[in-house]
Amino acid sequence: MSIEPARYINPRSGATWPTTEPLWKAPDDGGYVNLTPGPGLTPHDIDTNEHSLWRYARAIRLPQPPAVTLGAGWTPLLAAEWDGVPVHLKADYLMVSGSFKDRGTMVMLNYLKQTGISEILEDSSGNAGASAATYAAALGLACRIFVPAAAPEAKKIQMAAMGADVVAIDGSRDDVADAALAESADIFYAAHNHQPFFLEGTKTLAFELWEQFGFKAPDCVVAPLGQGSNIMGSHIGFAELLACGQIDKLPRIHAIQSANCAPYHAALQSGATEATPFPAKPTIADGIASATPVRLREVLQAVRESEGSITTVDEDEITAALRRLGRMGYFVEPTSATACAGLSKLLADGTIGADETVAVVLTGSGLKAVEKIGKVLGLSNP
Repeated sequence: MSIEPARYINPRSGATWPTTEPLWKAPDDGGYVNLTPGPGLTPHDIDTNEHSLWRYARAIRLPQPPAVTLGAGWTPLLAAEWDGVPVHLKADYLMVSGSFKDRGTMVMLNYLKQTGISEILEDSSGNAGASAATYAAALGLACRIFVPAAAPEAKKIQMAAMGADVVAIDGSRDDVADAALAESADIFYAAHNHQPFFLEGTKTLAFELWEQFGFKAPDCVVAPLGQGSNIMGSHIGFAELLACGQIDKLPRIHAIQSANCAPYHAALQSGATEATPFPAKPTIADGIASATPVRLREVLQAVRESEGSITTVDEDEITAALRRLGRMGYFVEPTSATACAGLSKLLADGTIGADETVAVVLTGSGLKAVEKIGKVLGLSNP
């Protein structure tokens, strides 16, 4: 059975456009666009011979099969214990570029190449840029990436090693996005926070968890929250599974932000429906240091519809979780540790029960932030 092509949809006006021509903003009002809902899938739709997220090809609406996957997706779900409670850690940091961003980038850049794009522009605090550089190289796309000047050197070197033109911008993460927007008239803006085929890839996190938990949804998913592609992707994927009768209810999605940069938490607490300024401060979790939400509506919808939450953690709590993860054999960047720091709070206050099935998403490799980890944990060279 063929898959009905996705259409772009403006969530503010309801207007739609075909995906035969790539968009990153709505032609009618200039805001971001989403994709119309996907079909979901059943266990019989899975290609079990494919060891990447393309095993879910039935539910991924690329015009053609991908030219390359580089093995994105199908990462281990590892049984562990946290604060004396059994949990499962989803090791998405083990993808080829070292972060979960490969899920979205693989789908988005294959889509753009299939629709005639040969040069892309991206802005990133590090992981998305590294992923974009990786897949652009594999697909033969020219790639220009704007990054914060203060971004980890390892991430900037990773991008440059893949052939990307890396442009360092002084200022905040939002200053970087503004600089990229200023050049978007000349190069296609393949921004992972705007181009919705990125979310068509990140929704496969939900499919994998469903399959790896024996075709059942976990009770809870816990993940770091910056701009929210894992939060939105999980919600999209589980909503598709719910709509096609494969699960009975959505898992509760618990998003974790650094208290130093928590605009979504502030919006949820205040009942805001539009992004409001947040007085951000530096955080060791640089991968989620985004003070200006792009898709506030969708992130809050994911949390509310799933009966989840947004929790904040301070720098000491992130550091403690980072140290604990390392002693458990998980060398991840501080952003990943944010999720486990938040899990401690959610277990302590009873938001998550000790008898519930919990998936915690580890999003980025510690190899991208070795110097920062050394400083944070007070380590020195032997």
